[in-house]
Amino acid sequence: MGATAVLDLVKDLIARPSVTPEDADCQQMLATRLARVGFQCETIVCNGVTNLWARRGTSAPLVVFAGHTDVVPPGPRDKWESDPFVPVERDGFLYGRGAADMKSSIAAFVTATEEFVGAHPGHAGSIALLLTSDEEGPSVDGTVRVCERLQARGETMDYCIVGEPTSTDRLGDVCKNGRRGSLSGKMTVKGVQGHVAYPHLARNAVHELAPALAEIVAIEWDQGNAYFPPTTFQISNMSAGTGATNVVPGEATVVFNFRFATASTPDSLKQRLTAVLDRHGVQYDIAWELGGEPFLTPRGILSEALARAIKEETALDTELSTTGGTSDGRFLAKICPQVIEFGPCNATIHKVNERIALDSLVPLKNIYRRTVENLLLTPRPA
Repeated sequence: MGATAVLDLVKDLIARPSVTPEDADCQQMLATRLARVGFQCETIVCNGVTNLWARRGTSAPLVVFAGHTDVVPPGPRDKWESDPFVPVERDGFLYGRGAADMKSSIAAFVTATEEFVGAHPGHAGSIALLLTSDEEGPSVDGTVRVCERLQARGETMDYCIVGEPTSTDRLGDVCKNGRRGSLSGKMTVKGVQGHVAYPHLARNAVHELAPALAEIVAIEWDQGNAYFPPTTFQISNMSAGTGATNVVPGEATVVFNFRFATASTPDSLKQRLTAVLDRHGVQYDIAWELGGEPFLTPRGILSEALARAIKEETALDTELSTTGGTSDGRFLAKICPQVIEFGPCNATIHKVNERIALDSLVPLKNIYRRTVENLLLTPRPA
């Protein structure tokens, strides 16, 4: 199965305007296709989100390809050189919303699986695809719901490859064996509003906060580990006052975020931050939001199988990385001991004129197929 099969499927997917949480029948089309090669397909709809669990085989080990059919909104049409939902080949690239994130990966999953099943219809183990239309949105009715259902019925995974666009300069140069967690907070500091000419009758919320904030931004939260950089704290928004020059602000609001490694926990970060505020006598409220917990897959069977496939196809020695934002890997890691993200170059994801190099489509498909071969085929004698 060559370039035409992958390219045609990518184009079909891009042409379906599946802006989150819409699926635009992407999954139904894929389910029909997968059923032809022996997959049992289950559609799971939760609060307007469409999910697909498609499995071939009942025995272990189970290799899962995971991804999302939803895309972010394209933005203003006049900023695009061509319609974002009309796939266009131009100058060696395929343009369209979702080309890199992540409809090319899905097309490569499916065609790689078709190739593998065609060559090894009686293969050992099982293969599955888990697709959602809620990855680019709140991520509350997508992959997490499918994982909960699988867990409730005792269905486990052994290896999972998430098709996120992880490559940076060349296909295969980077894959992700973990992601940092995200913990956000909105802090409201309480003072007493007053006239700047009578500061003794007021209590400046900014002044109350400033010494504690200086200490917080200087904290070393942890040192990371062999896979993760140290946890970071960043203020993203800060506001206070009425806009007038003669009013002492009686309230200040600070929005902040931790990107944290497995060396810290949400509870430990909350406790350390609030301990500083309490020691400085700050009066405050904090509304916390845990965007995602970190996950990590140490080097092992899956990373080695994927690295070998990348080397065979591209001659590159891939780099394991945990950089970037959160992904659905955080949900999958709760029921799968080995989760790795790998996909095409990510330079244009979420941008106008999103694109993927045409000459990367077949190698991407081949890497996925080779990885399944490395995991499911009986090893040949030395």
